[in-house]
Amino acid sequence: MTVYAQALHATLYGLPTDNETLPAALDALLQATHTATAPAQKTAVLRQVAEQLRNAAEIIQRYQYRAQWDRLPDDVAKQLHDTHEQAQQIAQALERVAPAFSSRPTADTAPGAHRDHGRSTAAPATTPTPPAGRRR
Repeated sequence: MTVYAQALHATLYGLPTDNETLPAALDALLQATHTATAPAQKTAVLRQVAEQLRNAAEIIQRYQYRAQWDRLPDDVAKQLHDTHEQAQQIAQALERVAPAFSSRPTADTAPGAHRDHGRSTAAPATTPTPPAGRRR
């Protein structure tokens, strides 16, 4: 019954169904997360978000170059540079984790298996940088 309701919801609101390609717009992808039930669909949504983040990173980089060309204050170009790098890192992370939604958990990754309350025990690759608007 749930599958039929989700298919009807997708049809009524113009959302992708199992046979359609994923939308590119982030707002449409957000809606697709509500109808993506198959593991492959969930993986595809994350990969599409990663692709859109790479596109956003390219746009940000162009504005960074434009800020330098237009001789805007140095901190503007620096913040755009940092944001560009962060967007690329997030896109790469999404690409790495997306396949996990298509595969069944193993004994090591099953819920309750050796985990530190959902936190990774590995050291992060980079130190997180606070969002540009919150720096002081």
